[in-house]
Amino acid sequence: MRALVLTGFGINCEEEIAAAYRLAGAQATIVHLNQVLHGAVSIHDFDVLTFPGGFSFGDDLGSGVVLANKLRYRQTGPGGRTLLDDLKQFVADGKFVLGICNGFQVLVKLGLLPNLGGDVTPEVTLTHNASGRYEDRWVRLRVNPLSKTPFLKGLDVLEVPVRHGEGRLVVPDAATRGALEAAGLNCLSYIDAAGDGTSEYPHNPNGADLNCAGLTDPTGQVFGLMPHPEAFLSAFNHPDWARRRRQNPGAPEEGEGLQIFRNIVEHIAQKHSVLAS
Repeated sequence: MRALVLTGFGINCEEEIAAAYRLAGAQATIVHLNQVLHGAVSIHDFDVLTFPGGFSFGDDLGSGVVLANKLRYRQTGPGGRTLLDDLKQFVADGKFVLGICNGFQVLVKLGLLPNLGGDVTPEVTLTHNASGRYEDRWVRLRVNPLSKTPFLKGLDVLEVPVRHGEGRLVVPDAATRGALEAAGLNCLSYIDAAGDGTSEYPHNPNGADLNCAGLTDPTGQVFGLMPHPEAFLSAFNHPDWARRRRQNPGAPEEGEGLQIFRNIVEHIAQKHSVLAS
């Protein structure tokens, strides 16, 4: 199973994500986006493509906006072909796309998420946190049981950090909100200490509509989230790890975020096995 991790233009979480894929048993390759845009590397040689977190183009025109426009309009092949065309083909071929934090912002601004209409047109947005400031804190999340993405298979509640200034999901109208909820595309919710979905700060760090921390497209193949699962690969990454270990000495040493990467690696490996048999 081969994972392609993009970097460049201010992306800065590529090493952690590559480490996550490797720990999960995949081959991970980090490439500068220009290598893809200039044809030196093809996304079609990989099983999953990841847009990591960071500050692409300094977030100067809004988080993810410039990179999304580069993917939509920068011609990479004959007939005006763009990387967005390749991404649409990539998903049509049954492959997977993951966007984390800035990567999630790119997928939303590009229209790959939630893509309710299927025409890759932006339908929601991610904008400045309701707090008006950058938020760097750990949050608790609950997986929507209606979600069908393999990235979240078997997961219920997990704790991971957020690190963003523009993570507030804004859904423009009731029809879009209803469609997201009906299809379970609002796959992750911020929850409070009691385990209930919440709009209250700081449990919801940005004031997102639907208390939403992540989205999938209708296929479940494209998944984006604001929190950073790659920042919790080891139990010792957690700020409260010492007390946790004392209370439960036999607990696994893996961090909760690693399971997202294990899930997709195992899912793709199973698909390969079926195709080979």
